[in-house]
Amino acid sequence: MKFKAQRSKLKGSANSQAPTVARGRGMGALGFWLPLLSLGWGLCASSFAADADATPVKGQRVFTAGHSLLMYMPPILKEVAAAAKVEGHVQAGTQGIGGSQVIRHWELPDAKNTLKPALKSGKVDVLMLSPIYLPDDGIEKLAALGFEHNPSLRVLVQEFWIPYDDPTVLKAGAGPKVVDRESRTMDELRAMHAAYFKSMDEHLRALNTKLGRQTLFVVPVGQATMALRGKIIEGIAPGLTKQGELFRDGLGHARGVLQALATYCHFAVIYRRSPVGLPVPKILSEQAEADKLNRLLQQLAWEAVTAHPLSGVKSSTSTSQPVN
Repeated sequence: MKFKAQRSKLKGSANSQAPTVARGRGMGALGFWLPLLSLGWGLCASSFAADADATPVKGQRVFTAGHSLLMYMPPILKEVAAAAKVEGHVQAGTQGIGGSQVIRHWELPDAKNTLKPALKSGKVDVLMLSPIYLPDDGIEKLAALGFEHNPSLRVLVQEFWIPYDDPTVLKAGAGPKVVDRESRTMDELRAMHAAYFKSMDEHLRALNTKLGRQTLFVVPVGQATMALRGKIIEGIAPGLTKQGELFRDGLGHARGVLQALATYCHFAVIYRRSPVGLPVPKILSEQAEADKLNRLLQQLAWEAVTAHPLSGVKSSTSTSQPVN
């Protein structure tokens, strides 16, 4: 599938503007790999793993740079890491630019740029990014800079969900204010995300080859989100009855449930361990059937991460794997 896109001018704070799936800076076709099949409660133990491991794990120094589909995450991730008994998890910094391509974080003037000095210090273990346009020169530039000063650096690239539930809407603000997400079937969701999933994988594989090692990893938030919508469609998502409950607007900004799911995906990739069994985070504390829903989100996140070949996390009956 080919997308002829127009570049959009997105302005505002990281919490007021969200990205659009569009072409920019010589972008090729958007895409992703084949989406996950509908996930069931009865998946095997090797997929879900046991409850979250209580063994302390080495904390990582994490820098988060992105837009409104990512910048809500640091405090939730900190809480989840603490609950998982991660010793030494550090938020090394944040840099939010509304609706930003990654290249904008590279080009930000030195007087305002906190990301480049952090990478040059060698004190960043994990860099979290969420690109809009692909290809995006900023991903390679930041990865190369960070790798130069810390050869163990891992760059996590978040895939997300298609804005407006419509891959033909290629400009933020061009979509409808109200989106009918309730009529969507799993077949439709798979079809609308397939090209984006495919192009994300192809882009990161090419960059890893160029860099000479796997420095870039996919955080399959889009895959996990699609799986959760499948559970809602089936009527087996505790406390949720509508797909639209995951989003706060037509474009697709995340509500608390989706924020928790995305955070569990990142936790699983960063620490290579299952979040299943961790307590309910504050973001879900007032959610209906919070305990049951929390466990489902953890299971879906772990399944999505271990199923993705570029996450760096292998499916295993063990709940944790070495981190650096």
